[in-house]
Amino acid sequence: MASKPAHPRRKEAYPVSPVLRLIQECRIATLATIEADGGPYASLVTLAPDAEGAPVLLLSDLARHTRNLRSNPRASLLVADAQSTDPLDAPRASLMGEIAPTDDPEARERFLARHPDASGFAGFSDFHLFRMRVDEVHLVEGFGRIATLPGSAAAIDWSDAEALRERAAGAIAHMNEDHLDAIALYAQKLLGAPEGDWRMLSLDPLGCNLMCGTTVRRLTFPQRITNSAALRQVLVQLAQEART
Repeated sequence: MASKPAHPRRKEAYPVSPVLRLIQECRIATLATIEADGGPYASLVTLAPDAEGAPVLLLSDLARHTRNLRSNPRASLLVADAQSTDPLDAPRASLMGEIAPTDDPEARERFLARHPDASGFAGFSDFHLFRMRVDEVHLVEGFGRIATLPGSAAAIDWSDAEALRERAAGAIAHMNEDHLDAIALYAQKLLGAPEGDWRMLSLDPLGCNLMCGTTVRRLTFPQRITNSAALRQVLVQLAQEART
């Protein structure tokens, strides 16, 4: 697989929260929890966003961070741009809020789709899903570009898009079964990603996530999508854009 993108990422058609992109493309994050004595504890965790964009973690009861969260749910997650070659100049965001257990089967499915290797132990009795409620975001996009944002900057609003939500799983399966060539075009031509076996991982009113191996890239739609007819139109439009 090529190490450098053949094409630069296309310019977004409308403003998109950089926090949302960081979470959607993130697979590994730094989790900071609070010890019983009030001290800090940091660890690496795997992450996947749920349908609303909230970070979801699969944690073992044996882990120190899990014990900390069960006694004090306040925590912070640091997510960073994995595509950057300079980590100190890479966009990153500290998500602050509370992390609590969840039994949401959709969140579990989305986590395992992003981390298929976790399926081997996800069913163990000492592993549980946790979801973060993001209250505040501290965003650093580079030197001198720093902002404190509300938790809503990381969220995906489905309030007017239930029609799309009902058809999303079918649309993803159809794209992965019949249109892998178009997905590869999206990744390589529009996002500047290297060649590979790209598949559609998830979609929402604002865009879709594409995955190849352990790499996830976010493709933003040119406009907000609320139903399957509009989704078909925009996917065709993006394929045409990629071909030209």
